[in-house]
Amino acid sequence: MIKVAILTISDSCWRKERQDISGQAIKEALCPDKFEICQYKIVPDEQEEIAKQLIYFADQINADIVLTTGSTGLGPRDIAPEATAAVCNRIVPGLTEIMRLEGLKKTKNAILSRAMAGIRKNTLIINLPGSPKAALESLQIILDVLPHAVDMLAGRGH
Repeated sequence: MIKVAILTISDSCWRKERQDISGQAIKEALCPDKFEICQYKIVPDEQEEIAKQLIYFADQINADIVLTTGSTGLGPRDIAPEATAAVCNRIVPGLTEIMRLEGLKKTKNAILSRAMAGIRKNTLIINLPGSPKAALESLQIILDVLPHAVDMLAGRGH
């Protein structure tokens, strides 16, 4: 079973002004036969708070994968990629490259995503867009390779 933590990054969801539809959609998209949601949290668009949660999920919870949603665009408070980069030892550019490339087939706005993916210890951290539709589409693009990625991180071969 692959342990997944979900982190929604949204000022309005954190203030309870808006419902977290993206985080819920991600939860529902993960097959319960393969993926166990071990943690779920909403944080504001604050780099220090995001980094703190990512570190907690990787170092304390030992999640295999952390999926973030939100804060990947060009807005002044969109800082998920910076927070992710700050806590990761290595980046995994192929995941977000393919998400942008395939997303471009549906909307030109996909090229504005600054999402990144990286590794902290044995945890794969992946930024997904904040819109529920884009988050699900992006996740579906990479979902099939995630079990292999987790196996590789655990040293179980290529």
